[in-house]
Amino acid sequence: MRLTRCYLDQPLDVGTTVILPESAAQHLIRVLRLREGDACMLFNGDGHDHDARIVAIGKRETQAEITARRRIDNESPLRITLLQGIARGEKMDWIVQKATELGVARILPVASERSDVRLDEARAHKRHAHWQEIAISACEQSGRAVLPELLPTQPLASATRRCDGTGFILDPASAASIKSVASTLSTASTLAIGPEGGWSPRDLEQLREAGFCGLRLGPRVLRTETAGIAAIAALQALAGDLG
Repeated sequence: MRLTRCYLDQPLDVGTTVILPESAAQHLIRVLRLREGDACMLFNGDGHDHDARIVAIGKRETQAEITARRRIDNESPLRITLLQGIARGEKMDWIVQKATELGVARILPVASERSDVRLDEARAHKRHAHWQEIAISACEQSGRAVLPELLPTQPLASATRRCDGTGFILDPASAASIKSVASTLSTASTLAIGPEGGWSPRDLEQLREAGFCGLRLGPRVLRTETAGIAAIAALQALAGDLG
């Protein structure tokens, strides 16, 4: 039986006892109805899964003992950064979730000229925490033991300085196709995906000045919540991650 994996933001050492966060305890005890002595799986993003068992269930806290530690080697050989123009509401949530499941190494939300979403400092901090929880849940479900790096929302000009490897802008009119870049694909790539309104001419100029080049994913124009996910899957397949 596959055990439910729960994330803990703390060191996990074999032989030690940890107090489960309230959300994890609620799920394991109230939803799955685990009892003292039952097994569970914990991870903290260090690339390992930690076998554990419930040792105490109280009104105020639930404790688990770490019994074993195993290296999880399921990260993609291609380090992908998703530079994503902020999308509205649940679209952005969906993008973060699916990009995490597909194995991206970094997610970089960007405020661009045509972004419909405008976040002040307080709202940006709140949304970042919300997206982080979505990424954690996606790791729990998909079996990833390394969390993608989720950077704070920032302007496009500063975001381009945080990118790795070859930069791509999806463009149906580009001469370069997914197949044509296969032989030159480096170990790191960045995908720049515009918001619902697309990249503005000034945005595109900034991206091209930063070294981004056009990439044709197909003959059709894809929505922002589809484009990045489709491109990530295509690049991962080229890198052998989905083979």
